[in-house]
Amino acid sequence: MGTPSEAPFDLVLAGGTLVNHDGAHEADLGIRAGRVAAIGDLSRADTAERRDCRGLHLLPGVIDSQVHFREPGLDHKEDLESGSRAAVMGGVTAVFEMPNTHPQTTSADALADKVARAHHRMHCDFAFWVGGTHENAHQVAELERLPGAAGIKVFIGSSTGSLLVEDDAGVREILSRIRRRAAFHSEDEPMLRERKGLRVPNDPSSHPVWRSPEAAVKATERLIALARETGARIHILHISTADEMPILARAKDLVSVEVTPHHLTLDGSEAYARLGTLVQMNPPVRDAAHRDGIWHGLSQGIADVLGSDHAPHTLEEKAKPYPDSPSGMTGVQTLVPVMLDHVAAGRLSLARFVDLTSAGPKRLFGIARKGRLAVGYDADVTVVDLKRRETIRNAWIASKCGWTPYDGVTVTGWPVGTVVRGLPVMWQGALETPARGEAVVFEEAVPAAR
Repeated sequence: MGTPSEAPFDLVLAGGTLVNHDGAHEADLGIRAGRVAAIGDLSRADTAERRDCRGLHLLPGVIDSQVHFREPGLDHKEDLESGSRAAVMGGVTAVFEMPNTHPQTTSADALADKVARAHHRMHCDFAFWVGGTHENAHQVAELERLPGAAGIKVFIGSSTGSLLVEDDAGVREILSRIRRRAAFHSEDEPMLRERKGLRVPNDPSSHPVWRSPEAAVKATERLIALARETGARIHILHISTADEMPILARAKDLVSVEVTPHHLTLDGSEAYARLGTLVQMNPPVRDAAHRDGIWHGLSQGIADVLGSDHAPHTLEEKAKPYPDSPSGMTGVQTLVPVMLDHVAAGRLSLARFVDLTSAGPKRLFGIARKGRLAVGYDADVTVVDLKRRETIRNAWIASKCGWTPYDGVTVTGWPVGTVVRGLPVMWQGALETPARGEAVVFEEAVPAAR
């Protein structure tokens, strides 16, 4: 299985069950200088620190490739420090943050500003999506390769903020220039405008009527056609309909697919009555038939990654009467426990969870040295107790807004440790290490010294 190195380790995670590309097996994990240095029986190895992980599972660090941390410009809802603190409290070791901040992340300067704000201030590692617009379309090939850039993100349907490229010509120009995989919010903006009158004041259950399944399907079909025309790779975010899954299955040569915990967990037919605007999202949480269709697509291998779409607003903002209430909910901290509860219920295998949250993001986005537990890789580890039962509470949420739609929900499976490049950042619910987050390195980006 592996032999101890002669040099001492900085940390050994001992006696846990590793879940990796070669299956699940008991092994010790030896870490040196932020990287995995050995896997095997390290019981006699010299190490500065040894942590007992018996009864626990060691997963490759969970990567959440869609979060909104609101900085700069909307810091009263969230900032890079608080959002990343929520991430590591929930077992997430790296995040990709979205561009709809103030100012928007649409230029090299705005990206560099975010990277500078995040460096050693965020608790987890990070990358930032750069917003694609009509104005910067001619620059996207350069912007997508800058240090810290996750790629280009395009809204073809309006959501929170003013980033919008709704026309085929604008999308076509962006797709014709990119070389990496671009991410899309896929709702048809002309259809959303036409259907605005279907919103019922003070009734958030009309949200999925306005933002209909047909609006999502039409936009996704448009995007696939444009990807075929240009030969570009695209990534469709937060799939909310059963109808999109067979369409996406026919386009897997060009299209990758993200699913979210809330679309896999919540049933709109009861959630709007119970939670009101707290469950209001774009695209919307829909009924159980759509939820079950998304699960079926996941079971068929159509879904590639799992993202939280963490999009916090304050309770005061969410208390505004619909439709004046903003769309978005917290999610980065609850991603791991909510999905591990699905594992416990038999809806999802642990191996598939690992593929959706580590190997999948590595494969799609070309992440260097992350996505598996292997010698030479960053020592990013999500340590979980699959048998631990906990009740999610608002008081546990580290986000500035301090609430979750899962308040009061009891789950089986819990994150007990978050190790980022060899540093135990969170252990048993407590922050242990000062923020040392660094920019994720991508194989297709301009190389940066590390």
